[in-house]
Amino acid sequence: MTMSKDLFGKALLDYQNGNYSEDIITSTNISDEDELPLPYLFRNYSEMPKLEQAALKLAKGNVLDVGCGSGSHALWLQEQNIKVKAIDSSEGAVEVAMKRGVLNVELKPLLEETESFDTILLLMNGTGIFQELSEVANYLKHLKSLLNPDGQILIDSSDISYMYEDEDGGMWLDLNQGYPGELDYFLSYKGEKEVPMKWLYLDFKTLKTACLTVGLKCEKVMDGEHFDYLARIF
Repeated sequence: MTMSKDLFGKALLDYQNGNYSEDIITSTNISDEDELPLPYLFRNYSEMPKLEQAALKLAKGNVLDVGCGSGSHALWLQEQNIKVKAIDSSEGAVEVAMKRGVLNVELKPLLEETESFDTILLLMNGTGIFQELSEVANYLKHLKSLLNPDGQILIDSSDISYMYEDEDGGMWLDLNQGYPGELDYFLSYKGEKEVPMKWLYLDFKTLKTACLTVGLKCEKVMDGEHFDYLARIF
């Protein structure tokens, strides 16, 4: 596997250290370039989408924040006196989360986590790190192994089949291409291109089915404003 250049982490560090001059540029194999504003990655609770706010309010017990980024979710939980461990596979992100005051943060991919938790948070398209449909069951089994009795996983994603519609509402989906939520994700920052990665969007029905196959229940907590949803797995 090609090593990431951690441009995401570099961008977070630049912003944290006062060197903010441009945003991250992202695109996928089915969508054009889009800016990911760095200030958004440092948002406070009032600036978060309703789905994220709902997930944070449902978090209880000992919490794992997966893909913590700059640590915004973990910081809010700490303010509520909730015990939280934050992990990310971006070195820069972990450094920034530490600098911002996240007390327990580790550089670690999800599949290497071994502690157990009452709540596991996977937010900002939490299914993204599963990468592709064939990996979903492996990730869910691993998540299940990290849950305390009566524990829960709070995860968000989107049904992106709307991105395959033409103007007349017809679908131009090529069914030989596999699952429509499997995307190639491209990121660049300050003129440097990151190694492309796979990123998975899962519709609720597919997520629920995958959960059932590994012995987990899955319920929808709420729908977001744009084909997105928050689910609770237990």
